[in-house]
Amino acid sequence: MAKKKFYVIWNGHQTGVFNSWAICKKHIANFKGAQYKSFISKEEADKAFKGKYIDYVGKETKKEKLSPEALKIIGKPNLNSISVDAACSGNPGKMEYRGVDTKTKKQLFIQGPFEKGTNNIGEFLALVHGLGYLKKNNSDLPIYSDSRIAISWVKKGQCRTNLQITSENKPLFDFVKRAEKWLKENTYTTKILKWETKAWGEIPADFGRK
Repeated sequence: MAKKKFYVIWNGHQTGVFNSWAICKKHIANFKGAQYKSFISKEEADKAFKGKYIDYVGKETKKEKLSPEALKIIGKPNLNSISVDAACSGNPGKMEYRGVDTKTKKQLFIQGPFEKGTNNIGEFLALVHGLGYLKKNNSDLPIYSDSRIAISWVKKGQCRTNLQITSENKPLFDFVKRAEKWLKENTYTTKILKWETKAWGEIPADFGRK
């Protein structure tokens, strides 16, 4: 008899934790950019839904441990840097982001909350804000983000979200346009680095709401 699974949908016609593939399939069918994954326990699924899709896609669970060899290859983070992160209550929901000194966790900037945003948009804005902050201060420090999606969007110079503009989130999208404009009109030499959560724990800029 097959083991019962629980399905998390972060982005779909309806989001949440569901106890059958049939229901999950219904909520992601014909939904562009659907984000979902199965888990073997309700506890794991509930925890995952409070987190980020990018931290779970392609992984069995977030508790999966790296081997000593893998940890050695990854190495340690450069604490002489800044780190950025975003938090979103719901998907979409109230979103905010911030940047901190990686070593001291001193907050350098924060924006939000914005209505009807997504975590990916927040991660994108946080990175662009961080790049602008470093350039304004003539700093050559690197910047860490734990979001591969946001890093790729910044490198492409565009926030490629599937979220639709509404009257509620228009101020957020105006902010996104400003960020894209900054990327188009500015050059930077800042190194954008991926924060290895599995090896180092939560990024220092994490809001601690998981």
